[in-house]
Parts: sequence; structure tokens; C-alpha cells
Amino acid sequence: MTAPLSHYFIYTGHNSYLTGNQLSSDCSDVPIIKALNRGVRVVELDIWPNSNKDDVHVLHGRTLTTPVELIKCLKSIKEHAFTASPYPVIITLEDHLTPDLQAKVAEMLTETFGDMLFCPNADNLREFPSPEELKYRILISTKPPKEYLEAKSINMNSKKLLKSKDFDEDDSGKEATDVAKNQNGDDRGDSDTNQHSDDEFYDYCSPELCPSAASSYKRLIAIHAGKPKGSLKEALKVEDDKVRRLSLSEQSLEKAAESFGTHLIRFTQKNFLRVYPKGTRFNSSNYKPLNGWMHGAQMVAFNMQGYGKHLWIMHGMFRSNGGCGYVKKPDFLMNVGPNNEVFNPKDRLSVKKTLKVKVYLGDGWRMDFKQTHFDLYSPPDFYVRIGIAGVPADEIMKKTKILEDNWIPYWEEEFTFPLTVPELALLRVEVNEYDMSESDDFAGQTCLPVSELKQGVRAVPLHNRKGEKYNSVRLLMRFEFI
Repeated sequence: MTAPLSHYFIYTGHNSYLTGNQLSSDCSDVPIIKALNRGVRVVELDIWPNSNKDDVHVLHGRTLTTPVELIKCLKSIKEHAFTASPYPVIITLEDHLTPDLQAKVAEMLTETFGDMLFCPNADNLREFPSPEELKYRILISTKPPKEYLEAKSINMNSKKLLKSKDFDEDDSGKEATDVAKNQNGDDRGDSDTNQHSDDEFYDYCSPELCPSAASSYKRLIAIHAGKPKGSLKEALKVEDDKVRRLSLSEQSLEKAAESFGTHLIRFTQKNFLRVYPKGTRFNSSNYKPLNGWMHGAQMVAFNMQGYGKHLWIMHGMFRSNGGCGYVKKPDFLMNVGPNNEVFNPKDRLSVKKTLKVKVYLGDGWRMDFKQTHFDLYSPPDFYVRIGIAGVPADEIMKKTKILEDNWIPYWEEEFTFPLTVPELALLRVEVNEYDMSESDDFAGQTCLPVSELKQGVRAVPLHNRKGEKYNSVRLLMRFEFI
């Protein structure tokens, strides 16, 4: 835990305050508390003015979501930040505030967290401290106020200046123009921009107030977000004198990976890359996290309230390293060769390691489920789906035979998985109950980081769809590396 913070994958939430879907669910501190208690280390808050423009609410803007007060979220973060892990919590702010409200947020943050806040002395850090050095600290990440950059020259003619191309506001969510221009607005609502309009800027902040307001807010920002103007290739340039954060939607990352894979790797060796779900995931579903991890992205942001196999993979990855919310990146993502070359995700790789898995039997359903849960008139017909989530060359799913009418199924089947990148491989296990007339019933799942599997015979606990461990359900398995 002693390498710079950017050398780690970090357990990251998206719209952490939402209790359900992205359009009409309630905003609350409850999902934030749940995420922190699970070990999540990056919490995202969208902050907006209330209707009177005199206080700050957290909500998903331009939707029917009901707001929650920012101060309530901050107090809950303080109370629960280090319940599951002592390592730093990062609060990413999607800021839609006027400068006077930014000053109010600065006051709230300072009063709530006090000395827990990590505020770098310099405007820009050349390298970030380690998780060990930042234990029990809170870090703020957002885009520095534009007005701060122009504080020395603010006057009543600034409105005209801010509307010029030199101070363009990114279209909501379009992080890199050459990648995102064909996305038809899918990334809306998740950009690293201050999204209040120039008119609002001057309606609620006098020129005399703006410099001091912006300064107090900017001083608290530990990880600066935003991008240089121009192409994605320019945005991915590594600067010697600063560390920064860039955000890309899942589609932007896919397109960037096609053309700039090695640039992404090099950028993430020092800087932070955050990936977030596309804007059309209204039901709070998620996406494949491996594409982000494969390109060194530290913050692969997920909807923690959504369920499904992608979230199970996320849970699996962060079972690593004691569940502390930080997983050291594999060396191959950090290494630089003698000719300044870095890992190329498109390279064809040879098999490094082979994992052999034997599934002996399962038990515990008879204790955790009613006798009629799976079938009304007969015992269940279980089978196991087992495979690898990882880089494309390693991904595969296989399954056992179906064992009919048995609460304690004995499969005694063996599976072999050749792995080209075992460092990023996760073993996926899912048990279903076969139903001839309808879709099969779910009976448990788990996802385990291959790098931390212990060889030998193991009792493997299974979890429900939400990732909560069953009391009794286990599979007896054997793991072997050959």
C-alpha cells in the first residue's frame, strides 16, 4: 500500500446517492452508507442549487429524482468512511453550482471533515501520496472553478469573455471531442465540467466575491479533474509537473482503446482515469469493467444499486487485498521498457498459467431456502456455470451436467482454464436450477480473483443476486495451477 495512489485500482461508485433507477428514484445517504460499508472508496455526488438558490442539494439533475441535502450526505460519509477500510475515501463532485454556493460547499467540507481533508499545499502534485500515507483521509476530486483561473482579470466585461471559445463549456458529458462526437448525447450528465451557465455565474456572484469564493473551493481539491482542449490524444498527454483526472464514458473508452490503447496505459501510470456508465443505462445497470482495468483505469465507476454479472465481477475484483477497496495494478500495466514502450492491450499473448478447477458437490440450499422454493413437487435440479472473466482471450463460461431431484448435488466435474493475463482474471461461479417450462432459477453466485486463489480443496460460499452471502450455501471445489 506504499505506491502512489494512481498505481491502484480503486473501488468506485457512480451516482452513489441513488436508491434505484437513474430517472425517478429517491436520492438518499443510505446507498452511500451501504457502499462504504462494502468497501467502496470513491463516492460520487452531483451537487445542485436548491430552488431558492441558497443551499446545496444532491440529485441527478434534469430528472425526477428527489433531492437529499448535501450536508446529510457529508455527515454520513464522515461517520461510515472507514468502517470497512482505513484507506482514503475520494469524493468526486459533479458540480453545477454558482461560485457563492461553491464557497458554501467549501465551508461545509471544512466544518464536516476538518483535519481529515487532504489538501495539497501546491496547486498541482507531481506525484500522489500512497494509500498508506493517506489513511483515514478524505480527498475531494472535481474540476477547479473556471472563475479562479481568471480571478485577476474579472470585471463586468468577463461575461463576454467567458462566452468566447477560449472558455468553452464542455457539452454535458462529451469528454473528448474526437471520440464522443458520435455518441448522440449518451454521456449527458457525467462530465467533468461546472455546468452552470455564464448568466447564472453573474446572477449569483459579484465580481468582488468570485476570487475569494473560488479560492476557498479550489484549495480543497486534491485531485483536479478536467481535460485540455482539443483531441483525446492531447488529453492523454502526461505532464511532468501535475497529476490529474480524466473521465470517459464506457463508449468513449471503447473507442479510445481502439486508437489510443498505449496512450491510455501511459496516461494511467501517473494520472487518474475514471470510466462511467453510458447515460442510457436508466435502470442502473452496468458494463464490462475489464476494458477499463485492462487499460489501467483506476476508477471504473459502477451503479452499486444495480445487480447482475458485471457488478458480481466488480465485487470479485475488490475481494482482493483484504477487501480494503484498493488493488495494486499488475506490474505489466506500470512497466516501461528500455525504449520507453508500455504494455499494448492489442498484443497476442501466450498462456502464462493454467487454472484447473474441480467442482465436487454443493450443499446448504435445504437450510437457506423453503422446500418449495425451486420446485413445488420435487427436489431441485442444480447445475453449475463456471468460467473466467478477464481479458478477451481468457473469457469463457462452461457448465456441469444437470443433476435432477437432489438437494445435495455431487457433480465431480473438472474444468481447465488457460490464462494469458492471470493477474486480471476472475473465476466466475454461478449455480442455477433447471426448469423445463420456464427460465432457470438462480441459486447462488460468487466471483473470485484468480491471483488470490489458494490451491487445494476449498469450501466456497455463494452469494445472492445483491452480492450478500448466504448463511449456508457452499460448493466444495479444488483449485490447482499447472
